[in-house]
Amino acid sequence: RGDIRAALAAPQEGAIQHGPDGLIYPGTCRGRVAQSQAADEALRLDMTKSTAALPDILCYQELGEDVPSTIEVISQSLVASVGDVVLGRKGQDAVAYHLACVIDDARQGISHVIRGQDLSEATQIHVVLQKLLGLQTPVYCHHRLIRDETGKRLAKRSDAQAIAKLRDDGMSPQDIRRLVGL
Repeated sequence: RGDIRAALAAPQEGAIQHGPDGLIYPGTCRGRVAQSQAADEALRLDMTKSTAALPDILCYQELGEDVPSTIEVISQSLVASVGDVVLGRKGQDAVAYHLACVIDDARQGISHVIRGQDLSEATQIHVVLQKLLGLQTPVYCHHRLIRDETGKRLAKRSDAQAIAKLRDDGMSPQDIRRLVGL
């Protein structure tokens, strides 16, 4: 990220742009061959080449408060709004979040993905990967974030309560759905 920040700080680059994953990669190493990359360097999806292989408009279903709606994303807009997404790191066996989600959901035959609003922007990345890999696109629903009494977002990474804990504490499924705005 430091290299990206430095490249973006050049006066000719203009304002620093942020996408769903933070800073948008400016393409500084895009032309490099994989063999010349450092051992831990990011392996990225070239969004310019990828969107050229996709329909002009990508669509997916989003369940909202009242009725389902079709979300349309202009493929070419993803080059500027998302940039080249990290798929993994050279020399590591693990893949990055976006690719892992898409493959995992497809392998499990997931038809509906329900997750927090903080991941809403990532959906367009997942739809791109699904289309490129020939996978089905599930229906999405992004709920408001669940917060504790102090307003802090409940998240797994900060040892937030699991749904099982909420149930153990006496909350009904209806109480939990109300908590997330469903």
